[in-house]
Amino acid sequence: MAKKDFLPKILETGSNELEIIDFRMYEQLEDGSIYEWIMGVNVAKVKEVILKPNNIIKAPGLPPEAEGMAKIRGEIVPIINLAKWMKIKEPSEDASKYVIVMEFLREVVGIMVHEAKRIRRIRWSDIKRPPPSVDERLGGKVIGVIEIEDGRLLLLLDFEGILDELGMIKIFGVTEEVPEEEVERKGKFRILILDDSPVARRIIRGILEKDGHEVIEAQNGMEGLEILEKLLQEAKEEGVDITDKVQLIVSDIEMPGMDGLTFTKRIKQHPEFSKIPVIINTSLSDKATVDKAKMVEADAHLVKFDAPDLLKLVHKYAVKPKHKHKEV
Repeated sequence: MAKKDFLPKILETGSNELEIIDFRMYEQLEDGSIYEWIMGVNVAKVKEVILKPNNIIKAPGLPPEAEGMAKIRGEIVPIINLAKWMKIKEPSEDASKYVIVMEFLREVVGIMVHEAKRIRRIRWSDIKRPPPSVDERLGGKVIGVIEIEDGRLLLLLDFEGILDELGMIKIFGVTEEVPEEEVERKGKFRILILDDSPVARRIIRGILEKDGHEVIEAQNGMEGLEILEKLLQEAKEEGVDITDKVQLIVSDIEMPGMDGLTFTKRIKQHPEFSKIPVIINTSLSDKATVDKAKMVEADAHLVKFDAPDLLKLVHKYAVKPKHKHKEV
């Protein structure tokens, strides 16, 4: 099934909603019963859902959790066996019948799943933190949980974190010094970064701190707004501008509670926060995402993780503080 046939139209920008593909994994327990894992992935990451290809070829250098490589629509794509990553016993050898083909972090990757059920439209605010037992069972790679019918929980997986764990994330330019002529540096700034993925925050913080900037972290839009309100209060008490407290915001899109598009919309509508430039930094590279970033008046859009490009945008858009800020 191609994306245009399988996936509905994009959502209204900044509505704090998303659409997810509900898929299932089945685990055979010791007593012989079958446990149904209900899982989800953001439609925006998905190119298509297909039957598992017959031509999956083993390839050297891939982690054990990878089934191999397959040619999908003319492109060679690594195929991850989600059951192996989850360390679950499958009911049968051919239980993984489908592959969800995703594109994010500049990569195309296929994820083998047992069943693809349906598309659900949900609100980011309905996504709650996972119970510790569930999160621990899946190695801390659950972004959040959503209560569905019969009080059951659907788990949203952190596929960025999974790929990082498997050593499959490409971080462009992070391990190399960025040539001076490639980035025209205009100062050192205090930057607020928003991302629900600890892996993503670690990588972005590393890139920015290596370039001499100070980083404040938030896990979602609500936490980001709380931090900005606190900084605005400090600025008023000190008689300085908000841009003396923070000179740039770098925000992910996919975040439980409040997504990055809704957050950016709120920032740009605020009389004080609107002075702070916002860069949308996302794993999604499709045109619809770029268009949405423009619609909420983000100053720039960047696909994770490209160190030179991020630093170029930092020095292009960060506001010069009028006064030296105090450490927080």
